[in-house]
Amino acid sequence: MNSTLWMSPLGRLPPVTLQFIPPFRQFIATHLAPGRRLRYGVLHHQHTGALMPTWNNDSPIYRQLAGHLAGQLLEGDPPEGEAMPSVRTLASQYVINPLTVTRALQSLVDEGLVESRRGLGMYVQPGARRRLLQAERSRFLNEEWPQLVAKLRRLGIKPEDLNWEAQ
Repeated sequence: MNSTLWMSPLGRLPPVTLQFIPPFRQFIATHLAPGRRLRYGVLHHQHTGALMPTWNNDSPIYRQLAGHLAGQLLEGDPPEGEAMPSVRTLASQYVINPLTVTRALQSLVDEGLVESRRGLGMYVQPGARRRLLQAERSRFLNEEWPQLVAKLRRLGIKPEDLNWEAQ
């Protein structure tokens, strides 16, 4: 699904959209050319070419970044035992303050997913993917699955109506 950012005749985003973009990114948001698109929740940074997630106001950016990095770890990027990208690399990739990146990485250290090696950087802990997979599976079964089952019942969808292997 692609959603197009609505641009006013002056080339600025409406205030409702700007409230979801941190103040240091308002320059980027207000200077996008009319017709610029927002795809899959990612803005294209016009100066660096980096893809930036759109941060929301539900939780601090460092937590959202930590969740994004944990998702990458779950997919095996980087592999266990390998180095994480540097703070500077992540800060420039996501166009955020290096202190925010440091805080996100520290939260991954606190969860035991990565370890800090003095003078070398952050490395993915052995078993991190397995622990993330178990936690995500548990969260899904305890939080999302009951809601999904309730919605399926409301819609009258039976187990035999579901065929997720065909897709």
